Amino acid sequence: MMTIVLEDIPHWQQVFPHDAVLFDMDGTLVDSTAGVIGAWETFAETYSGLDVQKILSSAHGVRTVDNLRKYCGLTSEAELEVVDSLKEAARFEEAIVTSSTAKGRKGITLLPGVRSIIDELAPGKNNPEPCWAIVTSATRAYASAALEIGGIPIPDAFVTAEDVTQGKPYPDPYLLGAQKCGVSPGKCLVVEDAPSGVASGLAAGCAVIGLITSHTKEQMEAKRPTYLVENLSSVSMKMGVNGGIDVVVNILD
Repeated sequence: MMTIVLEDIPHWQQVFPHDAVLFDMDGTLVDSTAGVIGAWETFAETYSGLDVQKILSSAHGVRTVDNLRKYCGLTSEAELEVVDSLKEAARFEEAIVTSSTAKGRKGITLLPGVRSIIDELAPGKNNPEPCWAIVTSATRAYASAALEIGGIPIPDAFVTAEDVTQGKPYPDPYLLGAQKCGVSPGKCLVVEDAPSGVASGLAAGCAVIGLITSHTKEQMEAKRPTYLVENLSSVSMKMGVNGGIDVVVNILD
């Protein structure tokens, strides 16, 4: 499959309908980079030898529990219990929120193009037939807090780390997102900023728009998303007259 890099095509427009759109959260809808850096710096005080810059280059888009296993050497299921606020995974994600505004950091913010899309799609967030979902590697507690800070309503189709046994890059999160929308994965569009998320969406059988918000163009191209744009300011979405969502990708010089 060839990736179409829309920024390389002047005056290029593509319109395509999908029954549902499945959004990643961090790096797609909100920018929590400031808090993530602060959280890893906090954990470096407990776990010596952490190379924060190296971790930041590869950990994005992966569940906290999986990152803690990989970088902190935690293997006990009890230690990694994501629903217990006293355990390490929850502590990490709490630190994202609390440290996002510490030391003059900018906090958790909306990314370009997100506000207009979410405002347009807000009526389609509810059961019994939601036409969009948020599918995130974050825990439900942290994701809910980050979305509230960003002013994004939580859709009824909401997939978080606790909902799947295998997170991204496995297809499970996006398969569940499609299921919660009552739609075949092949009729869904995934919006992702991380290579692991692109791989997850493609493995689930979805079309994928990749965003260049947290990784380089080369890193994203290597995963071969269906389309690749800078951010969601290059995309508009409208509720379809007969259901679903009409997606328009517009690129100008």
